[in-house]
Amino acid sequence: MPPLLGAFRDGAAVPARSPRSEHALLDAGVGRRRGRDRAHPPRVRGRQAQLPQHPRRHQGHAQDGPASIYVNKNVKLDDLQVYGFDYDYTLSHYSDHLQCLIYDLAKKHLVNELKYPESCLQYDYDSSFPVRGLYYDKLKGCLLKLDFFGSIEPDGCFFGRRKLSSTEIKELYGTRHIGRDQARQLVGLMDVFCFSEACLIADIVQHFVDAKLEFDAPYVYEDVNQAIQHVHRSGLVHRKVLSEPQKFLLKNSQVFRFLKTLREKGKKLFLLTNSPFYFVDGGMSYLLEDQHFDGNSWRELFDVVIAQANKPSFYNSDHPFRVYDTEKDTLAFTAVDKFLPNEVYYHGCLKSFLQITKWRGPEVIYFGDHLFSDLRGPSKAGWRTAAVIRELEDEIGIQNGDSYRFQQAKLGIIHDLLGKVHATVVSTEKGQVYRTLLDELNAERRQCRSGMRDLFNSSFGATFLTDTGKESSFAYHIHQYADIYTSKLENFLSYAPESWLHPPHDIKIMPHNAKCQRVCSAPHSSLYPFLVESHGSALHSGFCLWPWDSILSLHSARL
Repeated sequence: MPPLLGAFRDGAAVPARSPRSEHALLDAGVGRRRGRDRAHPPRVRGRQAQLPQHPRRHQGHAQDGPASIYVNKNVKLDDLQVYGFDYDYTLSHYSDHLQCLIYDLAKKHLVNELKYPESCLQYDYDSSFPVRGLYYDKLKGCLLKLDFFGSIEPDGCFFGRRKLSSTEIKELYGTRHIGRDQARQLVGLMDVFCFSEACLIADIVQHFVDAKLEFDAPYVYEDVNQAIQHVHRSGLVHRKVLSEPQKFLLKNSQVFRFLKTLREKGKKLFLLTNSPFYFVDGGMSYLLEDQHFDGNSWRELFDVVIAQANKPSFYNSDHPFRVYDTEKDTLAFTAVDKFLPNEVYYHGCLKSFLQITKWRGPEVIYFGDHLFSDLRGPSKAGWRTAAVIRELEDEIGIQNGDSYRFQQAKLGIIHDLLGKVHATVVSTEKGQVYRTLLDELNAERRQCRSGMRDLFNSSFGATFLTDTGKESSFAYHIHQYADIYTSKLENFLSYAPESWLHPPHDIKIMPHNAKCQRVCSAPHSSLYPFLVESHGSALHSGFCLWPWDSILSLHSARL
């Protein structure tokens, strides 16, 4: 075996120490060089290198993973005196049955009330299709996944259930970038409730296409959106959930433990939700029925309870608060100038809320799942904001898996080699070698990206990343409106109350996107067949040890 490629020891490749070797350290699979590591790359013995420990940034910090808190802006927990919470998908979480219920009720409304073809009833909710953070183009009828800069992802445009090619996207939009004028016709689908809406829109569009029926895309959106709003506002969803809470609601004793811990520390708590009180009351009573705490009602956990708040208009309107009579289901006519214990309030606005409570913005943190309705207003008002994003658990689990890390390291090597190809002056006799190698590298890159996308979602890929490794538009909005984000509330139990949360100084992308730092032990037979056939794999812990001239000569010999 040539010394430039090193050797295998116990299944792990060991870099050879040659002063003429070109070493490229792949950090997070993006092919970034570190000059001080080039001359003397570290030797690694045994099957797997020991992962470097991430420095603890504060007391009580849990190891980065699905249960971590990820930080966009510095937050000192000791400075927070007031904790506010949304209800749906923040305090309470639901099973997949809820999306099926919303989809089915909205579908029936389209057929029964809006006279859509009865054949539309044949469709069912497909949980494998949508992801959070998509956009619907009301004029063109397309579901889009955008990147951090507002460009359409090459494999992220669907008309109905058919994925459009790059050529079709260019013909339809002229360019992948969405300009300001085009952005006005886009509707963001930013919360979990939008999953059923995105799936129903795509299915209805596909039905009209398959049936060769003429339709106008804006009408489809307006009708589907009306149907979705109807099943919520009419109480159809609420009544069904409360009739079978064990089917739809996911019990979690750790949420109650977190709330109780905050109360014991002397923190103020408030609930601010758009849901009606009877729905919140039924859900909270079910979720906490197995818990034992001092008091007659879950409301005693909170200093203020506000229902039907009409967010996001709550943050910029002048609507007055109304006292809600829980026994008579009526609203009082008296003015609200203070919040009383165990009372329930409807409507209201941020201005009145701050005047009554005297709570200062920086000492208040609000938790929600919808970046626009829940967090954009508080962020602009000076509150600290926390996004609760359940998808983090699954996506971090995938990113920590061997399959993803291998593909990530492989993609980094491909990018590094492509950079060398384009930077190399190829002589005439090597021109064919150059073109063939370039074609093979590009084919490998496409295959690698497709494999990584399918690990998350075969239609739209990861929620936070595009196929090219850039952050998605959804990730951009998290940067904008969430000071911190995590997968669930109880993750805060792993952090000391005096913790000072601040973003890692060395991470330029979303903090939860873990870097590929361990040995990839998966088979490498698909990685550069011409190298494997001749010399075996030299992939080890992100190192690419293949000298450029050797690659060209090996490939030339293979031809």
